Amino acid sequence: MKIAVMDDYQDAFKKTKAAAKLQGHEIVSYNTSEKDPAKFAQRAAGCEVIVLTQQRSFLPRPMIEALPGSVKLLAQTGRNVPHIDTAACSERGIIVSASGGGNSSPTVELTWALILASVRNLGTEINNMQAGRWQTTAGTGLRGKTLGVYAYGKIGSGVAQVGKAFGMKVICWGRDGSTAKARAEGFEVAASREAFFAESDIVTIHLPLNKETRGLITGADLALMKPTARIVNSSRAPIIAEGALVEALRNGRPGFAAIDVYESEPTLNREHPLVSMPNVVCTPHLGYVTWETYELYYEAVVGNILAYLSGTPANVANPEVLQKQ
Repeated sequence: MKIAVMDDYQDAFKKTKAAAKLQGHEIVSYNTSEKDPAKFAQRAAGCEVIVLTQQRSFLPRPMIEALPGSVKLLAQTGRNVPHIDTAACSERGIIVSASGGGNSSPTVELTWALILASVRNLGTEINNMQAGRWQTTAGTGLRGKTLGVYAYGKIGSGVAQVGKAFGMKVICWGRDGSTAKARAEGFEVAASREAFFAESDIVTIHLPLNKETRGLITGADLALMKPTARIVNSSRAPIIAEGALVEALRNGRPGFAAIDVYESEPTLNREHPLVSMPNVVCTPHLGYVTWETYELYYEAVVGNILAYLSGTPANVANPEVLQKQ
């Protein structure tokens, strides 16, 4: 059987322990993205299984309809499949298996890497030192500053705990369940949404992307932030209304940002305006990207592939397709 691993940026899949369980099958990996339906389909030629990592590959109906008839299984890391047209898959008789996931620690760590790089101007200072210059900026300390955590879930709670360890005042905002959990664990909830944005020196976003959260943070929210404040997004770009962050940064409220996610990924050749802005730290969606997470993700994927091969598909996101089997 031939298996295609799409958007495998680091050629990681074959290096994991889980991949060894597929010995005897042909595995081909692609470390660049392809958004054209015809060219994506060419990569899947002769393949029975396609491995998808998180939301790197968006598969709307045109992409599904272009796939060769040999494709019978999409093996997706994680349980979320809003980027896949599962109805189109069912019509084509393609099973979508989605399960498993990593843990919150890598994204918590990356969030703090972004914050620290931003407040201490690390990118600038590293580049300047490599160019032979010494101490060209003065950073901003964290102790006594206010950290605003939007959504106190697994990741948000981890970020809040680190903020507390740094001696920051932590305030939280989000749905009732989120704020109730924050209060129960000893954190303050902002008096209002407006106060949350206005009082925070750093706002960090930890929300899933869905219909309710798309565009949730607006230009009006950002305009409430201090000129000295910064916003950090290691969740999903569309949680902030399209174009609102660039405009807000140009207007100086907030004055800074640290961003790991973009509306269209991969973002290459400075094609996104944030990448060229001197008051923004940008990283290429590294939140979950650790070897430990890859091992967890691909262990689940391989388990779903083996279940499919045994004739008992598992963790099927489009169960109606099984009626066609």
